[in-house]
Amino acid sequence: MMDAGTQAGPAAAKPLTRVERSSDLELVVIRDVAAPARIVFEAWTRPDLFTRWWTPKSFGISIISYEADIRTGGAYRLVLGHPSSEQPMAFFGRYVEVTPPSRLVWTNDESGDAGPVTAVGFEEAGGATRIAVHERYPSKEALDDAMASGSTSCWSEQFEQLDDLLAVLDGNAASGVT
Repeated sequence: MMDAGTQAGPAAAKPLTRVERSSDLELVVIRDVAAPARIVFEAWTRPDLFTRWWTPKSFGISIISYEADIRTGGAYRLVLGHPSSEQPMAFFGRYVEVTPPSRLVWTNDESGDAGPVTAVGFEEAGGATRIAVHERYPSKEALDDAMASGSTSCWSEQFEQLDDLLAVLDGNAASGVT
C-alpha cells in the first residue's frame, strides 16, 4: 500500500490517504476524516459542497459546471477546465447505488467501456468516518493507463481539501447550521 500525504515531525497528526492497487482491476483509497458520516456524505452529494473540494488546487483545474441527480438511477455531468486546454473535459455517468449516509456507487461513462465503476463507503466510528473508495476498471490496461496518466495520484490533496471543508461543516453542524 502506498501512503500519500505522509508527514513527519509535529504535523504528523494529519490523516494519511492510503492508496493501493488491490488487484489487476482495482484501486483502493482509504482516508479517515474527523466528521460524522452524514456530514461526509453531504460533502460528496451536495453539488454546492462537492465543488468546494473535489478538484486539487495544485492542478489548476476549475469546475465549470456540475449537475447531479444523486439517487439510484440518477446521472451526473462534471465539466472541468484547465488553462492549458482550450477544450473543457467532461466526466459523466450514472448512479448505480445511493444509500445515505453509507454508500455511493457510480459509473464513469466518458471513457466508454474503459471507464471504472467507483464505489465509496462511509463507515462511522466514534464521530469520525472512514472513507473507502474502490475504483474497479474493466481491464488491467485501463487501470495501468489511469495510473500512468497521473489521474489516480490526486487523492491526498483532494482529501486534505475535504478535511478543511468538513472542519467548517462539522463546526456549523454543532451549532445547528449546515
